[in-house]
Amino acid sequence: MFGFKKNFSDLHPICYKISESKEILKRHIRDILSKESIAKDKGEDVLPALISSFQTNMIKRSPGVELITQTNKADNIRIASSKIDKLLIAPGQTFSFWHTVGKITRRRGYKDGRIITDKGLVTGIGGGLCNLANSINRIVLQSPLIVTEFHKHSDALAPDSGKRIPLSAGTSVSYNYIDYRFKNETDTTFQLLTWCEGDEFFCELRSQKPLSFCYELVEKDRHFRMENDRYYHFSKLYRIKTDLDGNELETELIWDNRSKVMYDYSLIPEELIRN
Repeated sequence: MFGFKKNFSDLHPICYKISESKEILKRHIRDILSKESIAKDKGEDVLPALISSFQTNMIKRSPGVELITQTNKADNIRIASSKIDKLLIAPGQTFSFWHTVGKITRRRGYKDGRIITDKGLVTGIGGGLCNLANSINRIVLQSPLIVTEFHKHSDALAPDSGKRIPLSAGTSVSYNYIDYRFKNETDTTFQLLTWCEGDEFFCELRSQKPLSFCYELVEKDRHFRMENDRYYHFSKLYRIKTDLDGNELETELIWDNRSKVMYDYSLIPEELIRN
C-alpha cells in the first residue's frame, strides 16, 4: 500500500512553528543581502495630488461572523495603519508591508482576530491585517506603481454586506515571509495615508504631481460553482486605464479568480450559482 506523505509542518503544531521560523529567517537573510531600497521615511506634510483612495467599515456584521474577532481586527488595523501613515515612497524605492509594520506581538497591543489557513478560518494574533494589505493593494493598482510581491487567498471569507466592492479581499500577508510589496519606478515621490475614524478605515495614495491618466477596477463574470462538494467563487478582475477625458487606453486582466467559499453555503445568492 502507498502511504500518504505529510509535509513536515503538518505533523504537529511544533513542526509548523519550526517551519515558520525557518521561513522568517530565510526572509531576513534575503533582505540583508538584497540591494533593494526599502521606503522608511515619513513626511510631515501631505503630498498635494490625490491619486486613489478607499474607505471601508472594519466591522463586518454578517450572519455567522463572530463580532469579537471583528472588533479585534479593527484594533489590529488601527495599530498597524499608524505605522504606515504618511510613508513616502521615493523614485526607485520599494514599499514592504512587514518592514513598515514590524513584528506582530501582544506586547505591541495586537489581539486575536480571524486568519486564514489551509484548514480554513482560525483565530490568531494580528488577525485582520490582510484587510489592511488588501486596501493598500487596491489603491496601488489604481496607479503606475508596480506590485512586486503579492500573495492571494480566498476573497469569499464572508458573505457580501451591502454593495459589492471588487477586490474587497484576497491579499494575504504573514510576518514576514509572506509580504506585500510594490516599487516606485516613476520620477515622482508617492505617499501612503492610512488612518481610522471610529469603525471606518481610510487610505489614500498621493503624489507630488497629478497623473495624466487614471485607473478603474472592474469585476466581470462573477458567479459561484460547486466542485467536488465545495463551492468556489469565480470572477475576472480587470484594470482599465483611461485618459482624463475617459477614453480607454488599456485593459489588463489582473486576477482570474477562483476562491474557496469559507462561509455557510446557504448565504450564497441563488441567482449567482451556476451548474
